[in-house]
Formats: sequence, C-alpha cells, structure tokens
Amino acid sequence: MPRIHPTAEVSPEAQIGEGTSIWNQAQVREGAIIGRNCILSKDVYVDYGVRIGDNVKVQNGASIYHGVTLEDGVFVGPHVCFTNDKYPRAVNPDGSLKGGGDWQVSETRVKKGAALGAQSVVLPGITIGEWAMVAAGAVVTRDVPAYGLVVGHPARLRGFVCPCGARLARAGEGDGIVGALCPACGTRIDIPAVDWARASRLSRRGARNAAEV
Repeated sequence: MPRIHPTAEVSPEAQIGEGTSIWNQAQVREGAIIGRNCILSKDVYVDYGVRIGDNVKVQNGASIYHGVTLEDGVFVGPHVCFTNDKYPRAVNPDGSLKGGGDWQVSETRVKKGAALGAQSVVLPGITIGEWAMVAAGAVVTRDVPAYGLVVGHPARLRGFVCPCGARLARAGEGDGIVGALCPACGTRIDIPAVDWARASRLSRRGARNAAEV
C-alpha cells in the first residue's frame, strides 16, 4: 500500500499506486493518477488530472500542473516547474477574472527515463524524449529528442547522454544515423544524424560565445 505522510494533502479522488511514498506537506489533487513505487518529496504539488507512471522520483518543491504526463522512471529535480498556459492572464480583455473555461491547457509529456535538473522550467506543449537530460536551471521552450542533453535559457541541445547518465561519444555514421558510444558503460545508441549535427553546431557556437566574453 502507499505511504502517505500525515501532513500530506491527498485527494480521495486521486489514484495512488502500491509502494508509492508521499512525504510531508505534499499536495495531490483530485483525478491525479500516480503509479507504483514513486517518491513525491516534501512540498511537491501535483495538480488535478496529472498522470505519473511507475518508479518516478519528484524532489522537494516541484510543481506539476494540469496537462502534464510523466512516464515511467522520470526524475524531477528540486523546484522544477511545469507550466500549462501559453498565454497566461489573470483577467479577460473585459477585465473579468478568468475562469477554467477561459483558457486552453497545452499538454506536456516527459518520456521514459528522462531527467529534469533542479529549478528547470518546462513551457507548455513540450515533449521531452526518452532518457533525455535537462540541465539545472534550464528553460525548455521546444521539444527535446530522445537522449538529448539541453542546457541554458532558453535550453539548447548540446549533446546526447546514455541511460546511465554519461555523455555519448560519436562512434560512426551511416544511413542518416550517428552511432554513439557510452564511454562509461559501453552502451551503443543510434542518434538521428540531423539531431547530432544540430547539437554539434550549437555546442561550437556556445564555445565561441564563451571565448568572446
């Protein structure tokens, strides 16, 4: 059965999986579905209708709003914030307070095994690919490819990482694919050549900009 701290506020209309731990002062709203063996740490906020898979870790102070889906094995670092409204306003043009029917949720999905570093921000309507890694403090404004490493604000693709977390090295190329090798564990992963080229181009540009400072 799930373990829920006495100070956590969990709606009776939320579904919580076996073995999941929800710690002090976390809030899980109605309609949220949380899988098995997850950890929701102190002060985490899970909005209504959020979907969280199995074996997900959400660290202190993270905010996961309506429209977000976290697949199995996702890591969400401390104080990560997901947003869901592309055009946020408190009031309508006539000055009336906006209600639930006055805005449209943009769906966001974080795929299997991906990791989001501390205090990163994910804008609405984003897909973060399997095993991707978002650096601490990054502001994600566009989709992240599988295994992609994104850094900065706005976040830019700077390389690719293995499921073990180590940065991948180029090991060959053919038929629109770059063969990448993990120097830490020896895993080989195929990356679309167009994505690899984009990461390499942005990394070189970032290095030039740093040298000019």
